[in-house]
Amino acid sequence: MVRSVRRPSRPRDPTQSLERLQGQRWPEPPEDATSLVRAVHALRRRPVGDLRPEELARLITQDAGLPWLLPLAVRILRDTAPSQIAGGWYDDDLLYAVVTRKAQVWERFPECSPAKAAGGELPSWSSGGRFT
Repeated sequence: MVRSVRRPSRPRDPTQSLERLQGQRWPEPPEDATSLVRAVHALRRRPVGDLRPEELARLITQDAGLPWLLPLAVRILRDTAPSQIAGGWYDDDLLYAVVTRKAQVWERFPECSPAKAAGGELPSWSSGGRFT
C-alpha cells in the first residue's frame, strides 16, 4: 500500500520552528563545527515566520526544511519581485537558493516550483549553469 505524504504548502503555525514542525531535534553541533553548521542548527530552532530572506536562503541551500521553507520563499519572491525590479536592483540570494534546487526537489514538491509560482513564465536552469 502506498501512503501519500502530506506536503504542507506553508507552515500551519509560523511561530513553530523547523525542529517542531519536523518533530526532529538535532543534537548540538560539535565543538569544531563550521560556522555554516552552527548557523543551520541555530536557524532550525527559530520560528519559521521570523526567518529573514537571507536566513531562508541559507537553510534552503542546505536542503533543510524544504516542505515548509520553499513555499514561504516562493511567496516572498512573488511578493517582493515587482518592487525590487522597479527599483532596478534585486537581492538574489533567496532566488538563487530556490531556483538551484535539484530536479529531485521539484519532483517531491512540484507545488512550490518557481515556474509554477510564476505561472510557468520563469526560465529553467540548465545543467550547464545557464538559464534557458
